[in-house]
Amino acid sequence: MPLLKAANLAELYRSAAQQYGHRPAFVHKQNKVWNSVSFQEMYESGLNLATGLISLGVQPRSHVGLLADNRLEWMLADYAVQLCGAADVPRGSDVSEADIAYILTHAEVEVTFIENVALLKKVQQANLPFLKTIILMDNKDYTGTDSHIYSLYDLLEQGKQSRLAGDKQVEERIAGILPTDLFTLIYTSGTTGTPKGVMLPHSNMIAQISRVQDLPIKVSPDDRFLSILPVWHIFERVIELVSVYYGAPTYYTNVRQLADDLKTVRPTIMASAPRLWESIYQRILATVKTASPVRKTLFNMAYACAHQFHLADDFLKGNQLDMTGRTFIESAGLALFNLLRWAVLFLPYHLLDTIVLKKLRAVTGGCLRGTVSGGGALPRHIDEFFNFIGIPILEGYGLTEGMVLSVRTFEQRVIGTVGILFPIANIRIVDINTNEILYPNPHKKGEGRGLQGEIHVKGKQVMHCYYKNEEATAKAFNDGWLNTGDLGVFTFNDCLKITGRSKDTIVLLGGENVEPVPLETRLCQSELIEQCMLVGQDQKALGVLLVPAIEGFKKLGITAESVAELSQLDNVRDQLEQVVKSIISTKQGFKAFELIHAIKVLNKPFEVGDELTNLFKLKRHVITAKYQAEIQQLFAKEE
Repeated sequence: MPLLKAANLAELYRSAAQQYGHRPAFVHKQNKVWNSVSFQEMYESGLNLATGLISLGVQPRSHVGLLADNRLEWMLADYAVQLCGAADVPRGSDVSEADIAYILTHAEVEVTFIENVALLKKVQQANLPFLKTIILMDNKDYTGTDSHIYSLYDLLEQGKQSRLAGDKQVEERIAGILPTDLFTLIYTSGTTGTPKGVMLPHSNMIAQISRVQDLPIKVSPDDRFLSILPVWHIFERVIELVSVYYGAPTYYTNVRQLADDLKTVRPTIMASAPRLWESIYQRILATVKTASPVRKTLFNMAYACAHQFHLADDFLKGNQLDMTGRTFIESAGLALFNLLRWAVLFLPYHLLDTIVLKKLRAVTGGCLRGTVSGGGALPRHIDEFFNFIGIPILEGYGLTEGMVLSVRTFEQRVIGTVGILFPIANIRIVDINTNEILYPNPHKKGEGRGLQGEIHVKGKQVMHCYYKNEEATAKAFNDGWLNTGDLGVFTFNDCLKITGRSKDTIVLLGGENVEPVPLETRLCQSELIEQCMLVGQDQKALGVLLVPAIEGFKKLGITAESVAELSQLDNVRDQLEQVVKSIISTKQGFKAFELIHAIKVLNKPFEVGDELTNLFKLKRHVITAKYQAEIQQLFAKEE
């Protein structure tokens, strides 16, 4: 099937309608029944709704708000915004009133789509001097009579009648869209302060999705995509537009219905976040713990066999993490060992895979070719578990400002890395102290692998600047390269490995640099720790803020109705101290300055919209400010 030709998203939507016609584009549930909308129907509805937007005064290159979660109407609104030559300003329904006020005012939004009445109340309470018109996606609970509030489907019908009467303004708008025009203005989640508006033009997204064909990840109209990540995040948005580009249907689900929808949709590809796989992993382990001794033994045998077989298989395919560069003799010796291991385990692995592991894969519907994981680091044990039982997790890396920069492929699935570079991405590794380019070595071609530094990126998919924020733009770029703020290293497999955050680095009083994320990840593997954050900037040693896990302590016979109640129990603190000392110890390979000398048990969990971003990342500046007194008290005890 020939690839689509498009210079902007409006042309992409038109070409998809022409190429894929009546094939299903988006599938959603109505009254628990799946209903599909074809590419042609989606495009026609988009034209009608775009005509309605033009009648409301939406101008080319203006900004239209889009506040909603994953649903058919989100994509319909996006179609309309792109087709009328405007740019959307998206956010999820859990957006705070403060963010609504800041974002819609800063972006000078005059017209916005709103998901439902609950979100409408937030918008109406915010101070929005530019806002003139609101379009409700779901208006079943709306009883008002405000003439400035429209129903999405009423506006769509109005546009349809105008087009039947000969209105062709949308076609004129499409013809006037330039590759450099914005398709979206995404405000960052604000882990480090006030949200910044990331300006992404059509050329960025077209360059991104059109080059997926150059990766050995083949997508076709026969694939089925399942959408669960927030669609306004650039990662999920790239995935959904890839499905449009290649003519594959996207099914919409949510966390509550995911388990059932995986079995009924039987997706072949889906975008996901580490939290999803951690949840499924814990569910599988819980099931195994309550299984009969025979079933438990079978599972342990099957996984142990799969673990060893895949370690051997990965090495023989060149997919075992290589951080140091093996000599020929080392490689030859390891190759012989792994070939023998592979041969010995071949039959028992495939037998146990058929008997045991195949049933585990049924949790995802049994057809999942792969899931692209992004939005956060995937813990090593989770990564290995699913890849070894036959559910390929293709971890990727990117950011709003640069979209998808790297991703694992089926052929080059090196666990512990975020894969090979995306075809249009240029990445360099820079020493954070000297600003020296470590990789690629400008003086010795091919050298620089294995050296850690800050990741800088450049390419057709990288943003041009932050909206109305020259200061932030100047800080973000260095000689034309975007500073991601992430630390990374290129492996000798030619894959990128993320090792931490340069901006999250804790510098102790003695000058030692500590990357908190690896330690926090290890701590959260304990069933007794729900969440945690390391502290210790300019202190003699590290401390940690801990949120105890109610379910974990319940297994020890320590019950509580809430985190607040649990945090007050003396034996809880004692248990947590022991856990921290056993996990973060020199015996476990940690350096002396990485040891944690003080803990503070918090009485409430970190929550999205407060201490966490929508991707469940820690807002370190918020947590530090909120618990400043507790942190000071923590280190006062150490002095």
